[in-house]
Amino acid sequence: MADGPTINTIAERAGVSIASVSRVLNGLPTRQETVRKVMAAADELGYVRNAVARSLKSRRTHQVAFAMADVGNPAYLAMLREIQPVLKAAGYRLVLHSTDAVVADEIDVLHSLGERYVDGLIMSPLRVTEAHLEMLAAARAPVVIIGSVPDGTRVDNVRADSRTGVRLAVDHLHSLGRRRIAMVNGPLDTVPGAARGDAYREALRDLGVPYDEDLVQIGDFYRAEGGRAVAELLARVPDVDALLCANDLIALGALDVLRAAGRRVPDDVAVVGMDDTDLAAASWPSLTSVSLGSAERGKAAAELLLERLQGGDRGPRLVTVPPRLAVRASTMGAEYENAHRPAEDESASRTRTDLTKEDA
Repeated sequence: MADGPTINTIAERAGVSIASVSRVLNGLPTRQETVRKVMAAADELGYVRNAVARSLKSRRTHQVAFAMADVGNPAYLAMLREIQPVLKAAGYRLVLHSTDAVVADEIDVLHSLGERYVDGLIMSPLRVTEAHLEMLAAARAPVVIIGSVPDGTRVDNVRADSRTGVRLAVDHLHSLGRRRIAMVNGPLDTVPGAARGDAYREALRDLGVPYDEDLVQIGDFYRAEGGRAVAELLARVPDVDALLCANDLIALGALDVLRAAGRRVPDDVAVVGMDDTDLAAASWPSLTSVSLGSAERGKAAAELLLERLQGGDRGPRLVTVPPRLAVRASTMGAEYENAHRPAEDESASRTRTDLTKEDA
């Protein structure tokens, strides 16, 4: 051991063949369980791999990129917390890109796959343009998209079911006797903004509640922007009794504005967010929110990409994660929450499937 561990000692520690160790260390397709055993044994023995030599030999970098709109958004952080361990266990490092939802930056990330700086990419774009679709069709490495892409796009795709999630929220507010249910949305040219706006209109229609354009305010998916949008909405229609916000950051901005205006939550105005991030349970009052399964989507995307990287030969897969409603004080009051710790979730009746056609 004076000269350090070798593939022979790693094979002995891992309980696998020398050939299996060689395949793992050279980045060749190998069973995931074998990869885990070999990487664990290598770490225990202090084996230091020559990444440059390995990359030249196998044409692999053992790096994977994750490109998202905003690294500060808790929904993306929840994805990251699940993506990282899946890939790390298989011997991959994670490279992060925060694109600020700038299409040109996302296209540049896709284009750079041809430079082989990573072996694969997980991307969560807010907008999907023709340029995105062209680059995805020509991608030089495996790509998994978190979010909706047009049917027929030949790429692995993990989606939320925003439509059902919005319906859960609207039904919940309506069941509480709220009738002036306003929506504060993100930009309508984004995939989530368009899907959630359409779902809001449909949910009201199915409940027999007339759609009122004055009750819809478009902002952006950030706390400050959400607060400004809510302030504009309240100035125009002060009699709203409920706010459905397109994400938790908008909802937190809404709580800030309502508090400053002396409007009691939920007595005067009930508030629902979407994403059910860590901030929802920690806010004051705690925020009722629709979980869109950010963590589950991140894990599913990592597993799909890993399958591709390990030589999986199959057609594109579509995975949809069902939503659930976490009911808290912002709609039911502190007394309800105190009596229901942890808060009970109202789950959608859907099950996860690879063949669903729901939107994100």
